Amino acid sequence: MKQNGTILILDDEEDILFSLKMLLKPVFSRVFAEQNPQHLPRLLQQYEPDAVLLDLNFNKNDSTGQVGLEWLAKIKELRPKTQVIIITAHGEVEIVVSAMKIGASDFIEKPWRNEKLLEVVKSAVGSRQFDDRREEIPARNESGRQGTGFDFLGESAAMREVFKTIDKVAGTDANVLITGENGTGKELTARELYQKSARPDKPFVQVDLGTISESLFESELFGHVKGAFTDAKEDHVGKFEAANGGTLFLDEIGNLSLGLQSKLLTALQTRKIVRVGSTKEIPVDFRLICATNFDLPKMVAEKTFRQDLLYRINTIEIKMPPLRERLGDIRLIAKHYLLLYVKKYGKPRMDFERETLEKLEKYAWPGNVRELRHAVERAVILTESANLQPEDFSLQPGSGGKVVFPPDNMNLEEIERTLVQKAVELHQGNISKAAESLGLTRAALYRRLEKFGL
Repeated sequence: MKQNGTILILDDEEDILFSLKMLLKPVFSRVFAEQNPQHLPRLLQQYEPDAVLLDLNFNKNDSTGQVGLEWLAKIKELRPKTQVIIITAHGEVEIVVSAMKIGASDFIEKPWRNEKLLEVVKSAVGSRQFDDRREEIPARNESGRQGTGFDFLGESAAMREVFKTIDKVAGTDANVLITGENGTGKELTARELYQKSARPDKPFVQVDLGTISESLFESELFGHVKGAFTDAKEDHVGKFEAANGGTLFLDEIGNLSLGLQSKLLTALQTRKIVRVGSTKEIPVDFRLICATNFDLPKMVAEKTFRQDLLYRINTIEIKMPPLRERLGDIRLIAKHYLLLYVKKYGKPRMDFERETLEKLEKYAWPGNVRELRHAVERAVILTESANLQPEDFSLQPGSGGKVVFPPDNMNLEEIERTLVQKAVELHQGNISKAAESLGLTRAALYRRLEKFGL
């Protein structure tokens, strides 16, 4: 199923437009392309894009980026919440920093890596839709009845504690470590902290450390200068510098090797970075948020995670509870998603049958809130009943959330889902080990986890 999202691409090169459309169309529900930026105001009104991929240079004889910056400012004026991703063959530091200050959410340099570009666009669309959902949900009352984020719904004591901690720490610059299983809402917690921080109008730069290879780590995070290595044709701004003044969110931090942990620790301690190929130190100032589904204290004991790095990132820890520990919230969350997806897909008003809710409450939800969300969405799309029936949810409540194999049916997609889920559970969320056991790359496993809502 394609991710719901509208993408608008503006670039003066027809080949670039074609390549991006071919890459993005299989992933997003609506993708539009335009060569002439003069049409931008009309297209913004017509398509209401979640994200705009904007070239900085629309004249072959001009590489200053000023035209693109002017259109970036126009987009933020007309549609302030639309996420803008800068695409340029000229990664000059000053241009990229200027774009981030104006309001660009991220940047991609030509030639791009497809996997990296998709990651950036998905993050931008998610951020845009997160803002919309925050406005659709009323602020929670004192009992924690409702949160300000899409998945921040709950009446349980565990979620009230999460709400309370966020409110206390958001306005500070304290480093925050968010822990919890896949699907519990760690990224949304980070965005909630950002929205309530003292820097909500500054950049929010997200880095999935699990998808960055060791060879590209320093270039991606700290940047590089022209000529630093064979393909370094221009200066490149790293994520640390792009987040300067704002918030840096390091996701999947438990996936880093000890060598990369050491490099990261040095930068976090000094708040200075050195681009690859340079000797000049650049000071950076950002609010640091990290997230992981690993047991970092256990990794410290096993000497696979540096204790000093854990101390550095863990001034405040927010533990996201798994859904099986807040079963009383399932009805609230499920009904919230039901209302959302009934509206989204233009379905007539519907509800859950009593037996359906009982079935949902008996399931342990190994994929947590993310799995519940996808299950409700799938049920709303496929049901032919006025209300959602138990059979609209292909769950295995008797298994306590554990995988049962072989499955009752021989549907290849269901078998693949079962194998992926079993591998992740077997290796306790260690994506590298799970991918290796399945004979997949980490990126391929991530795509399947997203596909199956795990």
